[in-house]
Amino acid sequence: MFDGLIKIQQTFFDPHEIAEVLPQLILTGLPNTILLAILASLIGLACALVVAVGLSARARWLRGVCRAYVDILRGLPHILTIYIIGQGLPLAGLALFGNNTYAYAAFAIGLIESAYMAEILRAGLQSVEKGQIEAARSLGMSPAKCFVYIILPQGIRRVLPPLTGQFILVIKGTALVFLLGLTTSQREIFSIAQDAAINNANLSPLTAAGIFYLLLTVPMTYAVNAWERRMGVQSKRVGGDD
Repeated sequence: MFDGLIKIQQTFFDPHEIAEVLPQLILTGLPNTILLAILASLIGLACALVVAVGLSARARWLRGVCRAYVDILRGLPHILTIYIIGQGLPLAGLALFGNNTYAYAAFAIGLIESAYMAEILRAGLQSVEKGQIEAARSLGMSPAKCFVYIILPQGIRRVLPPLTGQFILVIKGTALVFLLGLTTSQREIFSIAQDAAINNANLSPLTAAGIFYLLLTVPMTYAVNAWERRMGVQSKRVGGDD
C-alpha cells in the first residue's frame, strides 16, 4: 500500500515536475487563458444578444432560424464545434482571421457560448413587465427606443449573475483549443500542461493545471452565488415595498 501511495505521488504530485512547468503556466498559460476567455465571452455576448432578440421576434421564420442556431450549437459536442470552426473554415477557404489560430479559437468558443447566453438573455428580456413597455409606447417611444432604453437595460441587469456564471464555463472551455495547434506563445493552461505531461511521461503538470483552473473558477462560483442571493433579497424587498 505504501508503494502504491508513493507511485500516486510521483505520478500526480511530483514537486520537480510541477516546479518545472509552473513558470510557463504563470507567465504564458494564465494570461492566454484569461484573454481567450474574455474575447470568447465578448463574441458570445454580442451574438447572443442578436439571437435572443430573434428568439423573441414576432416573425415565425426568424424565431425558427434562431432556435435552430441555439439547438445545433447546444446539441453538438464542444470539441467537434471547435474543430469544425477552427480547422474547417480555413480548409474551406473561409480564412476569416488569416492564419491567426488564436482568433479562430476565440470565435469558436464564442459561438458555442452564444447559444447558452442567448437563452439567458431571452429570459431576461421577456421578464420585463409588459406594463412598462405599454407605458413607454403610450409616451410616444418607438419600438426601437423602447427596446434600447426600457427592455434591454432591465433585462440584462436581471440576468447578470447567470451571465457571469457562464464566463466560468468559458474559462473551462478554453482547455479544448489545444486541438487547433496554438503556437508556443499562444498556448493556454491546458496546452502547456499537456505538452509537459507528454514530454516527461508524468501527469503532475496536469495536476498543476487543474489547480490553476480551480483558483480561477471556484472563487468566481462563490461570488456569483452570493451575487444571485443578494439580488434575490433585493427583489423581495422591492416586491414587499410594492
